[in-house]
Amino acid sequence: MGLERSSKLQPLCCAVLAIFIVSFFCVSAPSQAQQRTSPPGRLLASNCFHCHGPSDVSPGFERLTGKSVNKLMKEMRKYRSGAEGDSIMARHALGYTDEQLRELVQWLSSQR
Repeated sequence: MGLERSSKLQPLCCAVLAIFIVSFFCVSAPSQAQQRTSPPGRLLASNCFHCHGPSDVSPGFERLTGKSVNKLMKEMRKYRSGAEGDSIMARHALGYTDEQLRELVQWLSSQR
């Protein structure tokens, strides 16, 4: 009778172990993915770097890194409003939500 009982428990133990392993990876995978994501605004700023460069080394274009958040937001809102004409910057500014602009300028201002 003891052998019958242990042979019946073996599949149950394997099932519980399998559920535990799957649960562990399902819970830990998102936290690992979150650790690999870039800081807010960094990916958005990669669009700016095509012309402005990743630092102040790009000749001919205004330096964006290290400026104050307020100044950058003011400039982007001016472009978005159309006050600066129909330039490429106006078109870029129209493509961002307010939240995206905030993340973008906060990241740019934190770069030195």
